[in-house]
Amino acid sequence: MILESPIATEKAIRLMELSNELVFKVDERATKKEVKEAVESKFKVKVVKVRLMRTIRGYKKAYVKLSDETPAIDVATKLKLT
Repeated sequence: MILESPIATEKAIRLMELSNELVFKVDERATKKEVKEAVESKFKVKVVKVRLMRTIRGYKKAYVKLSDETPAIDVATKLKLT
């Protein structure tokens, strides 16, 4: 499973509102392409860009920017984040 869980910190919520981005905790071995395909197939949205980051706590985060046609708030509502 590539997408482990959504992240709902204050920063993640702000990115969702301002930049139309979602933040997920992802598998250690996941690539940008795999994350993009997983998000597009699971939520039926168009992904514009994926950025990956390894945290100091040892897990990997993915910042997923969605296209303008699909607001990140709608996806977050489906995930019960807001």
